[in-house]
Amino acid sequence: MRKYQLYLVEDEFAAHYFGRERIFFQLFHEHHTSDGELKFITQKQISYITKRVEVLKIHNLLQKQLGKMKGFRADHGAYTIGVSGKLSTARLEVFQELITVEAEGSYEAETAFFEVLRKCESSFLAIDLEHERVGWLKPIKERKFV
Repeated sequence: MRKYQLYLVEDEFAAHYFGRERIFFQLFHEHHTSDGELKFITQKQISYITKRVEVLKIHNLLQKQLGKMKGFRADHGAYTIGVSGKLSTARLEVFQELITVEAEGSYEAETAFFEVLRKCESSFLAIDLEHERVGWLKPIKERKFV
């Protein structure tokens, strides 16, 4: 099973650390594995670099974009997609600090969620702590100065 935590990163930090996403991963990993004062410090850092998720906006967007999709279900603020032909399932939950996605099978179901979210905001960072993966849902294009 793949488990992702999606954080909405402040634009200035997203632009500054583009290409160095491992730094974000290290911060979130350290927060996940620490306790006591270090957990408190890393939580402050995470709060500083992330924005709150507009929960209502995300709920409306998911319903509008995926509501007619076969295999899509909404249940008390959580959403699931099951793509039977591809043996792919994903579950998404929206919180003010982050969005969680759990997925199994092929990548079609989670990709449907990610496509909707990346159109909504440009700085969603997906972190998979278990498999040590990190990446932007919508890669930021680097500015080229002439």
